[in-house]
Amino acid sequence: MNVLVIGRGGREHALVWKLSKSPMVDKIYCTPGNGGIGSEPNTECVFIDVLDFAGLIDFAKKNNIGLTIVGPEIPLTEGIVDAFEKEGLAIFGPSKAAAELEGSKAFAKDFMKKYNIPTAEYGTFVNPQEAKEYVKKLGAPCVVKVDGLAAGKGVIIAMTEEEAIQAIDEIMDDKKFGDAGSQVVIEEFLEGEEVSLLALTDGTTVVPLLPAQDHKRIFDNDQGPNTGGMGAYAPAPLCDAAMLKWVQGNILQPTVDGMKKEGRTFKGVLYAGLMVTNKGPKVLEFNVRFGDPETQPILFLLESDLVSICNAVIDGTLDQTELKWYQGSAVCVVIAAEGYPDAYQKGNPITISEVSDCTKVFHAGTKLDNGQLVTSGGRVFGVTSKGETLAKAIKNAYNSVGQVNFDGMQYRKDIGAKAL
Repeated sequence: MNVLVIGRGGREHALVWKLSKSPMVDKIYCTPGNGGIGSEPNTECVFIDVLDFAGLIDFAKKNNIGLTIVGPEIPLTEGIVDAFEKEGLAIFGPSKAAAELEGSKAFAKDFMKKYNIPTAEYGTFVNPQEAKEYVKKLGAPCVVKVDGLAAGKGVIIAMTEEEAIQAIDEIMDDKKFGDAGSQVVIEEFLEGEEVSLLALTDGTTVVPLLPAQDHKRIFDNDQGPNTGGMGAYAPAPLCDAAMLKWVQGNILQPTVDGMKKEGRTFKGVLYAGLMVTNKGPKVLEFNVRFGDPETQPILFLLESDLVSICNAVIDGTLDQTELKWYQGSAVCVVIAAEGYPDAYQKGNPITISEVSDCTKVFHAGTKLDNGQLVTSGGRVFGVTSKGETLAKAIKNAYNSVGQVNFDGMQYRKDIGAKAL
């Protein structure tokens, strides 16, 4: 079959790379893709806007696309799945109604409260003054979140009440995040360690993937501002078999069951960002798609065929599917452009030397400019390696980071160190 992947980042490169290994796949198209995706076997990048649903549907029909996989959240929250399904086209991802779990933090928090899913205490506000009064009542540290989508950057951890009030001013008065910040969620600050648990669901059955741990802050030792993610590893030993079972029974399954009860049947990837507190795991946020950069190490360890898995989710036969995993660990180290997550340079020439067989350099913010590979995004690469142990996987990844070169590259030196 022919497959269409929608998106341009490291996650989409990982999806294309994994799809290219499937005996069921003849040709892969990716829109808009990046400077590395088109070099995968039988893969072609095409340029259709990810929100041009009519154009994408027309392309899917003309090119006999048997499966479409959506990477980023915005097309999902805008209803791409509904549009494709209306035309009888197979597409992997949740409907617009189900995608509101990520599209609105206020909706997600109210949903969790209704279905007793463990999460932080919170308040939602459209009035800045009321938000500030809640901050004074809650005290610091606290967390200020924009309600809508902000590319992973609309979360401010305020260590003082003054910082929280400044964040409210920037979000609601200065419109730092545009309309996404017309409503804010103020949460209690949860202490602990974070785990990303991605699960497949066909609306009834829930099958967790390997637990992973992302590194959100830009600098080592979790310092500096939040980013879209500076690296990840899997499996995360913090989430052992007992915790995984507990999360499935108390968070993942109740969420899928609750969404069905609400008339918002959820199919695709349900991503639970968890904080493991001294009172157990609590949900920080839900995403409704593969996480980036967690997808890179998770798919690196997935032995099962990705097309078969996606078809089982779409067809509602996930209960008949068993996932197989390679032994060992995988680590993804993100190489970012100078200045990221704020203003960063673009257009810097890149050179990549040969890396070992246990490594893949996934492209994220790259493009080809007259045949020369150059930087085009904040997160430029996700260098992903595996090893029999986490320590070996980390060593392999950092050895390979040294094979990539462009002016101003920055990366964390401690990805995976917490687990050791």
